[in-house]
Amino acid sequence: MVGSDENFSGVMRASNLQGGLRPGVGGGKLTAGVGQNRRALSTINRNVIGAPPLPYAVNKRNGISDNKANAANKIPSVPIHRPITRKLAAQIASKQQQPAVEVTKPPVPVAPNRNGSEDCIIIDAEEYKAAGDSSVPMFVQHTEAMMEEIDRMDEEIEMEDVEHWPIVDIDSADKKNTLAVVEYIDDIYAYYKKTEVLSCVPPNYMEQQIDVNERMRAILIDWLIEVHYKFELMEETLYLTVNLIDRFLAVQSVIRKKLQLVGITAMLLACKYEEVSVPVVEDLILISDKAYTRKEVLDMEKLMVNTLQFNVTVPTAYVFIRRFLKAALSDKKVELMSFFLIELCLVEYEMLKFPPSMLAAASIFTAQCTLGVSKEWNKTCEKHSSYAKNQLLECSRLMVSFHQKAASGKLTGVHRKYSTCKYGYAARCEPASFLLEAAWF
Repeated sequence: MVGSDENFSGVMRASNLQGGLRPGVGGGKLTAGVGQNRRALSTINRNVIGAPPLPYAVNKRNGISDNKANAANKIPSVPIHRPITRKLAAQIASKQQQPAVEVTKPPVPVAPNRNGSEDCIIIDAEEYKAAGDSSVPMFVQHTEAMMEEIDRMDEEIEMEDVEHWPIVDIDSADKKNTLAVVEYIDDIYAYYKKTEVLSCVPPNYMEQQIDVNERMRAILIDWLIEVHYKFELMEETLYLTVNLIDRFLAVQSVIRKKLQLVGITAMLLACKYEEVSVPVVEDLILISDKAYTRKEVLDMEKLMVNTLQFNVTVPTAYVFIRRFLKAALSDKKVELMSFFLIELCLVEYEMLKFPPSMLAAASIFTAQCTLGVSKEWNKTCEKHSSYAKNQLLECSRLMVSFHQKAASGKLTGVHRKYSTCKYGYAARCEPASFLLEAAWF
């Protein structure tokens, strides 16, 4: 099949000549050429506006950009290869006569910089106030007022969200777990809350001790925390050990050299109550550098249980913190931070003025603030802890102060324990110092 000769302008063929002949498709017959009925391309190009001389190449990319530019104009530009008609000529004439309208904008105040170029001037209202200039621009005043209104609205929305937090049923997932005793769990903790007062000691009981003071108590508790960590005992054992020591010292006078004996004996009793595998007496004697004999340990054990009237079942802070962590829907990080803070409180004598349930609730609230989880105490936590946010602030601020000096003081047993991978490096987190600000609430 013979192609069109118009695509080969530089090649001379028989059909290009007027009146020429070319072979037919069917064989040797010659047919009259049709070239005489056609016009040359150069003749056609004279009637086309903007047409380049042949041969030429079309740039497709430029064509695309031109189409975008033409679409933006109200009066379309004359496309290439479009014949001039009366309508097109009228459009061109009207476009040439229409004056161009320029939109002027007010100049923005600029000032030359060091390099001589001009930068935008940023107006700061604080600079006006510092310079004593009372003529602060009106738009600056409006901006400040608008930002203050936005902050106020955000605070109101946040408070509304807190007020409308629903109370979550934290035991709904454990209804089929018989060990969770969902039917009795609320009654059990109501009883714990009622009887925790009986397990507390007077916050000034050290005044009746002659040879022992609160500093010695802190050294003993800090050392027992390290012993507890070395023996890999259960968490409940540590809290019960501290409770037994305080309750015994509150009613029994002890000399200084027997204070460590009171500590290891209290741990022995707590292990017998909580642990499955109890450390033997010889292990406790060895950990105390053989300062006491087996008989002294057993005699102290008899004296302690008789002084406490065999009342070892008491609600400690561990009992409450487990329940409150569940109510707060806490993750592992909040849990470890809570235990770190509450163990710091075990060492401090001044924290005896708070009941165990408040220590547990305040440690969780402070842990949430420390990790940036929340700065509020929701309705579910209020229900299960029986404490509002404002009731926890005093205890929480003390915890933050203990956290700040945990690494720099002389008693660093808790900080070293929670600086390990096992406890998620909880001690390395920055304390929630904003809780110490008087304006914060």
